Amino acid sequence: MDVSLFESYRDRILNNCRKVILGKDDIILKVIDCFLCSGHILLEDVPGTGKTMLLRSFARSIGGDFRRIQFTPDLLPSDLTGINFYNMKDQEFEFHPGPLFAQIILADEINRATPRTQASMLEAMEERQVSIDGVTYAMKEPFMVMATQNPLESYGTFSLPEAQIDRFFMRLSMGYMEREEELKVIARKPAAVLIEELETVVTPEETAELKKMVPQITVSDDVAEYIMDIITATRQEQKYGSGVSTRGGIALYSAAQAAAGLAGRDYVIPEDVRDLACAVLAHRVGGSTVPMDESESYISTLLEKVKVPLEAV
Repeated sequence: MDVSLFESYRDRILNNCRKVILGKDDIILKVIDCFLCSGHILLEDVPGTGKTMLLRSFARSIGGDFRRIQFTPDLLPSDLTGINFYNMKDQEFEFHPGPLFAQIILADEINRATPRTQASMLEAMEERQVSIDGVTYAMKEPFMVMATQNPLESYGTFSLPEAQIDRFFMRLSMGYMEREEELKVIARKPAAVLIEELETVVTPEETAELKKMVPQITVSDDVAEYIMDIITATRQEQKYGSGVSTRGGIALYSAAQAAAGLAGRDYVIPEDVRDLACAVLAHRVGGSTVPMDESESYISTLLEKVKVPLEAV
């Protein structure tokens, strides 16, 4: 396996996104990781920290069909999936696809929509298809939902259903920039202008090839047991519920494989698992009702209790 392909892919996207997003390389790397694992991302933070700009710059870097959907309380499920429209001329129904039929979906402020509308995305996110009036329509690949969410304390927000929360591969938070970086941002050209200047730096063929290579990255029995120990610990503690689902364990396993590849290795080490555990697991134990910092602190505490294997390969 030529892991240099992962490194080249990583560097091109990182350098491109850095033209817009400063000081957030760790977040960008996690977005790349999630994308290579065919997962979806939930970005949660206060307004104005660059969530939308990050997702826009990433989408621009990888190319593909991109759609931004602004979620509001009056948004209906059919506004996302599309409708069967009666054509008077041909006297038959025609399917008009909604904005969900794109490769990269930016679901902006997803928790401002009602639970019914949020739930309409479940099939697309999990099965990569949408069923309308008994007919199933497949999504184009690669397909990825990148959603932003304001904290629940914000006025006019609805808690995401637990079933949908579990379908997000990672939950990330931008946080504020360092003072020097923020000074550069407020004095430069508007971010929207910078994004328009970005070029596509990777091809769909490269993405497809790397996605096939991710499952080939070696995970030793010891590291696999380590991942399972972490998952089991969340179920035994049961501070917030029943613990992490099997889907969460699969996500952590895959995320660690992609992280190893992006780091230039063809094998996973325990540090790959530890670095991603909070991003992959915290929202699965805390859901929408527990503050992000609290659920992440809970996972960090569990990690300190779980024995780390000495051998990574």
